[in-house]
Amino acid sequence: MKTGIDRLLADPALRAPLEGKRVALLAHPASVTADLTHSLDALVAAGLDVSAVFGPQHGVRGDLQDNMMESPDFTDPTYGMPVFSLYGEVRRPTGQSMGTFDVMLVDLQDLGCRIYTFITTLRYVLEAAAEHGKSVWVLDRPNPAGRPIEGLTLRPGWESFVGAGPMPMRHGLTLGELGLWFVDHFKLDVDYRIIEMEGWTPDAAPGFGWPLEERIWINPSPNAPNLAMARAYAGTVMLEGTTLSEGRGTTRPLELFGAPDIDARAVIAEMRALAPQWLKGCTLRDCWFEPTFHKHVGQLCNGVHIHAEGPGYDHAAFKPWRIQALAFKAIRRLYANYPLWRDFPYEYEFGKLAIDVINGGPTLREWVDDPAATPQDLDALTLPDEAAWQAERRAYLRY
Repeated sequence: MKTGIDRLLADPALRAPLEGKRVALLAHPASVTADLTHSLDALVAAGLDVSAVFGPQHGVRGDLQDNMMESPDFTDPTYGMPVFSLYGEVRRPTGQSMGTFDVMLVDLQDLGCRIYTFITTLRYVLEAAAEHGKSVWVLDRPNPAGRPIEGLTLRPGWESFVGAGPMPMRHGLTLGELGLWFVDHFKLDVDYRIIEMEGWTPDAAPGFGWPLEERIWINPSPNAPNLAMARAYAGTVMLEGTTLSEGRGTTRPLELFGAPDIDARAVIAEMRALAPQWLKGCTLRDCWFEPTFHKHVGQLCNGVHIHAEGPGYDHAAFKPWRIQALAFKAIRRLYANYPLWRDFPYEYEFGKLAIDVINGGPTLREWVDDPAATPQDLDALTLPDEAAWQAERRAYLRY
């Protein structure tokens, strides 16, 4: 399997249109070649005129651990070129930074989830490129969550930095394919192309999106440590809008959840009683953990680990968004007045609950908080959205 960067480096014909052009690179720590050379070093060694570097959330170096930690601009110490942060003073490229290049190469490892901010950064880059007459090439990479679709579609008026457009939580596209959708959906007049992967088989076991035997996992962000996290993330990311720990401050962030004041075994039992059909494809295990930072720091938490791996994993059956929604519902039923929803300006969205910003509307929270609402009711709301996206995305599939 070859990623976009590896194909670009291996084929002079693919690089030919870049000759004589100033090239910018949008990258992070997982932007590496097959032999783990960083894409910046590889592109410079290939003789391209790399004139600027751009970094998404967590920075080019991935050095910022927590969410909502901004990165500064700086000068690259090796090559002396400017490094612009797209998660600092600005989220969108400015006119000044857009003047430093002719073609931007986007080489970002995504996680296949609407809320992962790299896809919003791609949208903003495409919009800026359309405005300034620049070209954008995505050097495509695997979607480690594969092709499954899950979740409610983001509702009008709920766009944000974690909501780039009306798609479900688990979109099932690569970053390059998403770029095609952005160009069409937002009617952008931009020179856009994908350097496609070669040999990517998203339905093949055991990786189902991630080529386990061929590519080493490198954290695309500090709390994305492995493939199991990437699979669970479309559900566990909702924990960021709650008072429950999502495992930040542990070695398995965004694979588990818990708090000092819940009974994990009771929560699992309630989940199984409510909707056993939603729990297929993974193994739930009650556990204990003590976060070293972030929520409930230094407190012993009882929690649930969602194991999206091993012999109990069924890629087609696994429904991380429904599993996490069901956990919220079980906690609400067990502890009617539990202060579940965290009220703070998530990704700088003021006046909206974080859980609603994450879900692109209030529907999920309202379902959790309604004592009469059943799992069938949530399916009735969600299945039409998923079917509509299944049909809409078909035109953009390249693999």
